[in-house]
Amino acid sequence: MTRELSNLLAAASEVLDSVCSRFVEGIGAPSAVEKGRNDFATELDLELERTVSAELLRRTGIEVHGEEFGGPQLASGTAWVLDPIDGTFNYSSGHPLSGMLLALVRDGEPVLGLTWLPLLGRRYAAMAGGPVLLDGQPLPPLPRGKLAEAMIGFGAFNVDAHGRIPGQFRFDLLGPLSRLSSRVRMHGSTGIDLAFTASGVLGGAIVFGHHPWDNAAGVALVRAAGGVVTDLVGRPWTISSGSVLAAAPGVHEELLDMICTVADPAAAEEG
Repeated sequence: MTRELSNLLAAASEVLDSVCSRFVEGIGAPSAVEKGRNDFATELDLELERTVSAELLRRTGIEVHGEEFGGPQLASGTAWVLDPIDGTFNYSSGHPLSGMLLALVRDGEPVLGLTWLPLLGRRYAAMAGGPVLLDGQPLPPLPRGKLAEAMIGFGAFNVDAHGRIPGQFRFDLLGPLSRLSSRVRMHGSTGIDLAFTASGVLGGAIVFGHHPWDNAAGVALVRAAGGVVTDLVGRPWTISSGSVLAAAPGVHEELLDMICTVADPAAAEEG
């Protein structure tokens, strides 16, 4: 299986490499398809998903589940999961914190993760068991850390929003987190938060979104780095989880304690 995954990782890397120049050229692309309140896709989202999906299917014979066009179900079987532009608001505004996310999921578990950040010139990749590769070079496993010494990535929010995880719950976490952590960072890209956690730039990340195309690649990276990944309640992350709490060992435990002290994350996820 290791050789098979290695070959699939190499093929997927080449496919993402082939569209990096197009990704860079398109920065600042305006919204084209409204998907809901404060959510949209650019024409390049659609173009990249079509191109990458077709090439992955041709080269690997494995179907793709993409953000824009959907695909096979992910709880069983094998499929690629693709977000052609993660951090679309950033990308459309000319902000460089955006990227392409790709994971290979088997029976609901991500076994390969790729996070390509063409505007930063960084490529993160890993298969189950590690290590995480940054631009092809292995990174050391994550050491045990302390929340007081860690920067934490925090998902964006509107305090007045009423959704699956309400804005007020998210807001209520910020004060305690700011007291306990070294710094809080809001990058506007789940892929970047999780890749930076896997590489040790961040000590952890709190992700309120549940979409597999946002989370699967980064979850694979953090696990491969030796990090801990659960939902906000502390349950092991699965493809159907409603949130992500990813962090270095030690930091994760402190974050989970803080979250559960402030509020009931299970009730928040139930809306």
